[in-house]
Amino acid sequence: METDESSRVLPFQLQFDKPLASQITIAEWNPEKDLLAMVTDDSKILLHRFNWQRLWTIAPGKCITSLCWRPDGKAIAVGLDDGTVSLHDVENGKLLRSLKSHCAAIICLNWEEESQLITDDHGHTSKYEDRTSRFFPPAPRVPRMPGLVSGDNGFMDDSEDSFQELSNSSHQRFNILCSADKEGNICFSIFGIFPIGKVNIHNLTFPTCHDGAETTNRVSNASIQKVALSKDLCRLIVMCSGDLVKVGADLGEANMAGHNEHGLHCLALNTTIFWNRKNELHQVAQQASNIEDLTEVVRTSLSVMCRQWSDAMNTFQEKFSSLSTLIINHGLDSSPQEEFLSLLGGARTSPPVHQFLVNTLGEVGVKRISKVLSGAGKELQRIVLDHLQPAVEVIGFRIGELRGLSRWRARYHSIGLDESLINNATEKAGMLLVQVERFMRVLSSVVQQYSNFFNWLLKCIKLLMSEPSDQLLPYNSELVIIFLKFLYEQDPVKQLLEISETEYEVEIDLETMQRVRELVQFGGFSDTEYLRRTLAKEFQLMELSFKEAFQMPFTTISRKILCEDILPLFPLPSLPKSSSSMRIPTSVSYYEDFSGASVSPQTVQNQFIDYVSFQVPDECFSDIVNCICIVRGFMHDSHCLKKGCSSLEAVLLHVPVDYQCVDLSLYKDSQIVLLLNKVTNTSESAGDGCMMILQASDLQYISMSRSAYIDVWRLPELKDSVAYLHIEDEKARTIPHSVVAPLAVSASRGVACVFAARKRALVYILEEDEDEVSDAE
Repeated sequence: METDESSRVLPFQLQFDKPLASQITIAEWNPEKDLLAMVTDDSKILLHRFNWQRLWTIAPGKCITSLCWRPDGKAIAVGLDDGTVSLHDVENGKLLRSLKSHCAAIICLNWEEESQLITDDHGHTSKYEDRTSRFFPPAPRVPRMPGLVSGDNGFMDDSEDSFQELSNSSHQRFNILCSADKEGNICFSIFGIFPIGKVNIHNLTFPTCHDGAETTNRVSNASIQKVALSKDLCRLIVMCSGDLVKVGADLGEANMAGHNEHGLHCLALNTTIFWNRKNELHQVAQQASNIEDLTEVVRTSLSVMCRQWSDAMNTFQEKFSSLSTLIINHGLDSSPQEEFLSLLGGARTSPPVHQFLVNTLGEVGVKRISKVLSGAGKELQRIVLDHLQPAVEVIGFRIGELRGLSRWRARYHSIGLDESLINNATEKAGMLLVQVERFMRVLSSVVQQYSNFFNWLLKCIKLLMSEPSDQLLPYNSELVIIFLKFLYEQDPVKQLLEISETEYEVEIDLETMQRVRELVQFGGFSDTEYLRRTLAKEFQLMELSFKEAFQMPFTTISRKILCEDILPLFPLPSLPKSSSSMRIPTSVSYYEDFSGASVSPQTVQNQFIDYVSFQVPDECFSDIVNCICIVRGFMHDSHCLKKGCSSLEAVLLHVPVDYQCVDLSLYKDSQIVLLLNKVTNTSESAGDGCMMILQASDLQYISMSRSAYIDVWRLPELKDSVAYLHIEDEKARTIPHSVVAPLAVSASRGVACVFAARKRALVYILEEDEDEVSDAE
């Protein structure tokens, strides 16, 4: 008995038993490091090391509904109840990026990378090289917005390097982040930052043929439970609850007679476009995501510049507005400009101007306002030179790279890279660079005009006060006249930077417009009206052109993601609301298939086989109680059916007597970890928990029949071959607490974290098989 007991305890060695301040709702191990991310019931994210040392805690301020790691473990994706997916740095929890691809709460996240390195058409390993670094220095950062806390604009602090690493995806394996919301939308983002596709499972149909008649089916009133992208990126398995209905020729829906269609279903979506065009998608996503980053640099630069210049101009206007009041109080009907011109012309100084210059403004006031405007001008020039202009230049280069790719229609037209749209975006980027250069000339001229005006005012004040003025800087009388005529009550800098409700057009003489029209004949651009637009308006048009150009690949890829197969699993209570709130333990994973029984040898997808495990609720079938089901080979079954065979197999496992399944997780090497609770007679008393490991690949699977009728639950076919589990016969260990979901298992590190109902966390080491242990001994 001692030997049996020790062998039963061997796979699970308790490492820690720690108290928790809050109950944990979500937990995920880092795929590459000994780090555990946990979400508390008050929506805080805790990151702990394996030794339970806490590294950081963050609170997004919104309800956290899902969580997953990037495959390399360097970033973590967090789904929020408002539809936002935020990416955080593993080192410090800093916000890297926020994406708003959904309008409803994110139900689940799945981040998968390709299993093999990218190869070219000849089978050679290829690596996409981003040539930008050959010609440009490192990309400019987002300038700091006065009064803005880092991360408020969806990007992290410019002092961090992780943001650049997130955007520099040329060295990464191709990966895709899948996010699903409670309204049935599934979004796909390359590298987690570039949206590339979106489908709604309510709109996905699956045709079937019976007795020569083809029917179309779909799942309506669906609620997604889990999504899992295969390691070759060719299939997406979606587990959802909903009504299985037939769609008529008039697109109307009809229930399937004689059957309870509401239940849990498994859908297989064909996403082979990601694998077939991963080289092209990698390059487009690399350039487009960097363009979007640089666009944010431009947007923030314009905003900061507009605010700083407005603050400086408010200082000028607040001080000089008192002159108009003095003129009115003295009974004059002249304007401040006329009074200043009279003073400049050598006429007698009027009493309001004398009072304003000597008493109100004074030498100190002139110098202070001059310093403010001069400082604002220098700061705007610095932002343009350090942030705005470099960003626009790199944008022009990157969109030019995409322009070259778009001309390779044989490879890039199929993913939606439209040459005409990219050409338009390229032209708009070039026009923005022209606008930036013009803005620098206007800004320099305006700052010079203000400086000359203030030099003249200082000279006037000295003369009015009968003080020597030999040490003052000289001024240009003609520039003073130009300033009073065009700049005293106008602000061309603000007009170029700010988007106003009334469309503002820059005045351009006819000769210049004619020269622009003549230049169009030489090619390179077709827009002759760009000089009439402001810098802010040009930026708006460039953003719109980018949105249109990048929307085309998004739309094209979305249309190519189709439903390939539907597998009804088990019925649920007929009211959708009751089933949508029901939590059903599920797990989907992909393992290498060494049997060679899968599909054709031409595709890499044959190297993997899917395992779908789930708990079967007791109320689903009268003769299937307290069972867990494992289904494998589903994603290849539609291909096998065309050949007249089936790859779909399943097994029913009966949970040990007196226990109920709390959660389950597929583990490495086709293993499954079960988390069980002992059933007690009274609800007040809490029973002990139990954790168990099974070798899923060694179970006695039964081939499941697939007929043309998809509205038939297949699990009853397995009721006569149920495998009964016993605690004493399996690798299991009793846990001295009542346990609750979630169960967090790390396949790479061989550890599991179990959470007790009374706010405790227990970390176990999952040992090797007994044979391996004995061999090591």
